[in-house]
Amino acid sequence: MPSKIILALRYFIQIAFNGSEYHGWQRQPNAYSVQQALEEALSTLLGSEIAIVGAGRTDAGVHAAEIYAHFDYENPLDLEDLTHKLNRFLSKSIAIQTIRRVSNEAHARFDATSRSYRYLIETEKNPFNTDFTHFIGLPLDLEQMNKAAEFLIGMQDFECFSRTHTDVKTFICDVKAASFTKEGSLIRFEITADRFLRNMVRAVVGSLLEVGLGKRSPEWIQELIQSKSRSKAGASAPAKGLSLTAVNYPNSIWNE
Repeated sequence: MPSKIILALRYFIQIAFNGSEYHGWQRQPNAYSVQQALEEALSTLLGSEIAIVGAGRTDAGVHAAEIYAHFDYENPLDLEDLTHKLNRFLSKSIAIQTIRRVSNEAHARFDATSRSYRYLIETEKNPFNTDFTHFIGLPLDLEQMNKAAEFLIGMQDFECFSRTHTDVKTFICDVKAASFTKEGSLIRFEITADRFLRNMVRAVVGSLLEVGLGKRSPEWIQELIQSKSRSKAGASAPAKGLSLTAVNYPNSIWNE
């Protein structure tokens, strides 16, 4: 008699984390990551080996206000109870916001239609937000920075902002929005695209800061993109100011 085939059910987890104490999202052979912490917690609570797939991978020290991951499990789950148990089990630096049943074909990485990042720059010394902002003790020309950011919009080759020697098939990204705003002494840079390259947002911010400090013109950003040369771009801004803020999916993946 043939053995019964058990089809696993797929679940999406919505997560937020403070990345200060983690070596990025992805599992590392010799460093602790957010993925490892979640997989260990799920495996312990569900009593079987659980692997998760994230919507993307953040660098060491980068934070996330919203990121999704998916995992498979054979049986229906009490999602409210599992959320509660995970939040008690995990470090205070990781929060499980929701767990939702999705279609079995849904994929946390490949089904994402857009991702948004925020970078925070503090222009006055503030001891209460040093873990989440990059302090610049010099005046920045926001108008010039926003003019420069306009050159990022559209579907373009962003190799100049990519980490070198990365294994990617294409450097093409479709940037939907990119702009700076200021509230008091805090400057926010927000950018949305269909995908991002490794280290891309930090390299973009580092280059735009050169414009804001008067070292470069806004048009330099366009020249930089056309050059495709990472060595010509600005230095990467520190990781601690960067947060993944949103990952969007089509409504068709939700099985509710």
